[in-house]
Amino acid sequence: MTVDFTTEIDTAINSKTKPRGSLGVLEDLAAQLCRIQASLTPSLVCPTIVVFAADHGVARHKVSAYPREVTAQMAQNMLSGGAAISVLSDQHGIDVVLVDSGVDWPSTRPAGMIDHWMGPGTADPLLTDAMTAEQVQDCLGAGADVIAHAVDPRCTIVGFGELGIGNTSSAALIMSGLTGLDIQDCAGPGSGLSPEGLADKIQILGEILAAHPTPHDGFEALQMYGGFEIAQMTGAMLAGYRSGRILMIDGFVASAAFLAAWSIEPAIRDCAVFCHQSDEPGHRRLLDHLHAEPLLNLGMRLGEGTGCAVAYPIIVSAATFLNNMANFDTAGVSTGDPETVLA
Repeated sequence: MTVDFTTEIDTAINSKTKPRGSLGVLEDLAAQLCRIQASLTPSLVCPTIVVFAADHGVARHKVSAYPREVTAQMAQNMLSGGAAISVLSDQHGIDVVLVDSGVDWPSTRPAGMIDHWMGPGTADPLLTDAMTAEQVQDCLGAGADVIAHAVDPRCTIVGFGELGIGNTSSAALIMSGLTGLDIQDCAGPGSGLSPEGLADKIQILGEILAAHPTPHDGFEALQMYGGFEIAQMTGAMLAGYRSGRILMIDGFVASAAFLAAWSIEPAIRDCAVFCHQSDEPGHRRLLDHLHAEPLLNLGMRLGEGTGCAVAYPIIVSAATFLNNMANFDTAGVSTGDPETVLA
């Protein structure tokens, strides 16, 4: 929940020893941090990225360049510290929490994951709903439980990532169902489909959409199109918002989870920092729908919360200039002619 004390925030930012507006997006970001924390001195404590992992029934169709087994293999790689999110988070002192939302393990689950396992992947959405209503409710609760019990209570900023072969398909279905955009404008190559593979993917996703009614809200979209990890991420985002935390939103799949959360709790939009624009083509359209401008556009499309890890230092810079930069009065610097300074 954000607090509106615009005049005080503007005064705090504009009193710093710089031309007004000269720090650009950093000033907008600093103002947002102030509103989220209801403070003119925002703090970033125990930054954490939660990564939710699960398999998908839609991956039984030709929608990915990689087989389902890669989900479990990449989860193990993450636990071993070899994944991109592992090394990028280490670089910036960010904690990573890995949640087993529903990985189809070939044997036993390795140690080190939070256990919120809902089953070996969702159902095939071409044949039925990907999840039951009870499963969606359980997933939302599981995501909230992660924020309450697996994230350091001192944490003031939490990011969200995901891992799951087929999850860009589920995200595209959720996006299309909730925005009304054509599936061709939502779906992309995901983990690297060829143009021919993408055409097959779009055809399958179109058939899935035709097999379901239009969802009325995020809950129904999650139920129809699935993603245990997407639904748990939605619940975690809602819990993060309700606990007053700054929310770092990663790429396409995380933004689809946020879209579901936004449909359930519209005020959550004010607490979200959209970290980057994914190279997945539907992401720009989804950001436009959310009226969101990302901090970065680096051509990334990995997921895992990597965009959050890379963008985090920029968020730190926004808080740092506001907290530590000198004021005109204390530094003895002239403010210039107020009639000629850009507003």
